[in-house]
Amino acid sequence: MARLKKQSAAEAERSRLVEGAGTGRDSSAWRLNPKYIAPRRGWRGAGSGRSAHTDPGAVYLGTTKQVSGLYPFILGASLPPEGVPIGPDLLTNELVCFDPAGWVGRLTQNPGVWVMAQPGAGKSALAKRVSNVYASYGHKIMIPGDVKGEYASLVESLGGQVVRIGRGLDRLNPLDSGPLKRQLPYLPRERQDALREEITGRRSELLHALLATPHGLDRRPTAPEANVVGHVLALIADQQDDDPVIPDVVKVLREGPQTLWSQLMVDTAEDYRDQVRAVTLALENLCRGPLSGLFDRPTTRPLDLEASALSVDLSALLSAGPQVVATGMLATWAYSYGQVDSARAVGLMDTPLVLILDEMWRALRSGPGLVDAMDSMTRLNRSKNEVTLMITHSLLDLEALPTEEDRNKARGLMDRCDSLVLGALSSGELERVNAQRPLTGEEQKLVASWSAPALTGVDGTSQRHPGRGKYLIKIGTRAGSPARMDLTTDEVKAYWTDPAMSRAGEDA
Repeated sequence: MARLKKQSAAEAERSRLVEGAGTGRDSSAWRLNPKYIAPRRGWRGAGSGRSAHTDPGAVYLGTTKQVSGLYPFILGASLPPEGVPIGPDLLTNELVCFDPAGWVGRLTQNPGVWVMAQPGAGKSALAKRVSNVYASYGHKIMIPGDVKGEYASLVESLGGQVVRIGRGLDRLNPLDSGPLKRQLPYLPRERQDALREEITGRRSELLHALLATPHGLDRRPTAPEANVVGHVLALIADQQDDDPVIPDVVKVLREGPQTLWSQLMVDTAEDYRDQVRAVTLALENLCRGPLSGLFDRPTTRPLDLEASALSVDLSALLSAGPQVVATGMLATWAYSYGQVDSARAVGLMDTPLVLILDEMWRALRSGPGLVDAMDSMTRLNRSKNEVTLMITHSLLDLEALPTEEDRNKARGLMDRCDSLVLGALSSGELERVNAQRPLTGEEQKLVASWSAPALTGVDGTSQRHPGRGKYLIKIGTRAGSPARMDLTTDEVKAYWTDPAMSRAGEDA
């Protein structure tokens, strides 16, 4: 009975959102998760009661001359005690908190977060703590491409869905229209046509991105190639109700109907083949070889957009090589985000999102397609209330792209993140960061000191690496707050990402 009531409530909420789609009505947006956050008067029941929020304290301002007698150790203002508790400040020992979504409009202009540190410094642990706390605020957590499968346990603990991509596992069809298609029968005729064009446009955009990978053309499609692919997708959409797969596109290109000749302005079969040969073979490469069976058939397990957290696990592809992983990341990032964006477009989702883009260095190697996809994700994250965590090791990753246009787009990703979190980094890396986001000399020395255990002078003991769990949180150009994050016992078990490095019987 309880299960039926829960399903009825979910259906009622779904109907409310559908009814509000496109009407401009306020759907009351999102709410705090009552499972974790007490309402104003506290939880009901025996032993429960009012649970007051953290007192933000009082802030008094004065000149250096006026307040120097009260507190002579003048430092930059600390961060507000709001959001995710990170840990004690390394200089003042006060609690440092981090709230990229809550600070928009006050300390920041957007909720983008750029996280950069050497491997093993704790980037993923920070992302997981942010996810845990924001999940309790009602945010949906999404990891569109979990390369190492390290977020699966977190997502499952939050009651979310993990889709595992690999041969013999789950498959995703990049041309899947997701929730958009399901809304077609409920829309007026004129909106149906507009929605079909939207679906075809999204499919074209994704195919162009996949064609730019090394397993496709390894370059951007030319104007005739992009034109003919878009036209083929429109033809298929007119002829069949089911979502197409990439082999359907290849079949039409090989058949070469007269309408495609007219579209390409050619008169002979030889001219037609010259125009479409490269793009046809490239699409076939996405269906054969190391990518065979991954993205060339219908989706086996659609994303559950009503789940509290979503992860697309790509760890099964690791043994297939870096290019396969990079192409897989492009397909899953674009597919997952496209599903969310589609659901928002038709009013089926208004939940704020925490989007974790981990292992960016792998993704950037997939070619310019992913830079374009990431560029579009980060430009509108403020209006969509999305906390985007972009996690990487080095700014040199951004320089790996083939053209200056792509490199400029990649550099812009960091510029659009008002929150910068730096872990242990080398001096050379910090100079590159300083060229884009000014750091003081003391900030550079502090972060660089976390990168080498020899600086402690106590090598040979079992002390913790000096960079483990230490972060400099820099909001805009204000002074950075250095903090140390210590994991709880449960977090140590859930966040441990180095099991292969442990000796037998050694605890995390």
